[in-house]
Amino acid sequence: MDARSRTERAVGAVLGSAVGDALGAPFEFGPEGAFSARFPVPGHGGEMCGGGGWDPGEATDDTQMAVLVAESLLECDGLQLPDMFRRFRVWAAADPKDIGLQTEAVLSSGDPWDLAAALHFQTSQRGAGNGALMRAAPSSVYFAREGRDATMDAARRISALTHGDRAAWEGTAVFHELVRVALAGGDPLDAVEETLGHVHPGHRERYAVVLSADWHPDRATEFNGAVWPCLGSAVWALRTTSSYEDALRAAIDLGGDTDTVAAVTGGLAGAVYGSAAIPERWSEALHVPLPGFGGRVLRADELRGLAGRLDRRGG
Repeated sequence: MDARSRTERAVGAVLGSAVGDALGAPFEFGPEGAFSARFPVPGHGGEMCGGGGWDPGEATDDTQMAVLVAESLLECDGLQLPDMFRRFRVWAAADPKDIGLQTEAVLSSGDPWDLAAALHFQTSQRGAGNGALMRAAPSSVYFAREGRDATMDAARRISALTHGDRAAWEGTAVFHELVRVALAGGDPLDAVEETLGHVHPGHRERYAVVLSADWHPDRATEFNGAVWPCLGSAVWALRTTSSYEDALRAAIDLGGDTDTVAAVTGGLAGAVYGSAAIPERWSEALHVPLPGFGGRVLRADELRGLAGRLDRRGG
């Protein structure tokens, strides 16, 4: 696989996740099939419709936090967890339009970066949301060149900044590894079984269920705001379609936590199909506000630049 095609896949992962987030946001908590009911014919345009408090093409907290992950990795020349947590905290204090309840509780607690999530989990016993998985596309690109063990370890450490439940760490680690395989030109679906062998034994069985070839999101026992059905739904969408656009349609049509399921699906599908597969009519409207950071708003070209730098600097 040549460097150019790898870069296209890296851009596909980062930009593809952001596009999925913005595309799915207006349909969050809606019924199944709402996206296809409104846009029954693929390719006719208008899908970046906005709604539910979001402007057309506006990315949510999923991509906002992903950008903070990316910029911390690049500006610190590697994983500096205190810096990343500080950026999260600045963002959370700036009253973003949307922030997960668990993430908000951890970031507003005033506890140190290395204790806040663990202390929250001790008292709440709720820490398996998809809020760490949703922001993982940039870090999956950055650490991919370092190999399976390194990228899965980094995913766990970044997840643990806001999520005290190891289930969230393991789901993000699986995502990191599947993206790594895709960036190297492999089929992430073929890598699922081997990847499961590197999941913590206490969480392996749960992930084996939702990542199996015969699993369907209708069989989920939890809302897809939880990390394992969210990841399982994204892998299902990739497995049952043959293009970036169709994977995103399938993901959003599941209903529920559509922005995050679509963001995760978009990261995987973008890594598989590359940035050229992302419809321009979707990416041209994309914009990512960054509350707390001087009114900055990133566009698709800036995300492409970030992705290229992540790919080059990683490893």
